[in-house]
Amino acid sequence: MRKIHLLVSAVLFFATLPAPLARAQDPVKLDPQFYKVLLDNDRVRVLDVRLGPGEKSAQHSHPGYVTYALTESKVKITLADGRTEVIDSKPGKALWHDPVTLTVENIGPTESHILEIELKEPPK
Repeated sequence: MRKIHLLVSAVLFFATLPAPLARAQDPVKLDPQFYKVLLDNDRVRVLDVRLGPGEKSAQHSHPGYVTYALTESKVKITLADGRTEVIDSKPGKALWHDPVTLTVENIGPTESHILEIELKEPPK
């Protein structure tokens, strides 16, 4: 019974938040020095992402998306639950990512330059 009460409380809390707070944290708004919008329409958003050595993004969210590496790089991903993963990329490497909240830190010696292609719900 307590679990149901907590669940209902959480749903009511998030339902009363203003829309911008209830939505995912947009990396373009949080870190415009790292994330630039190249294309944004009703189907996709394409981001140009550049992180220099030692630079780290603020925690942000993405819907399902593809990354495409333009440079060789090494980044550490930290998920909202604290789990981490190191990703080594080479130019031309493409990866699929499910919706996620994370921070990204460039732990390599060179700039990390990738394209992120975020998918949106198809029009109905």
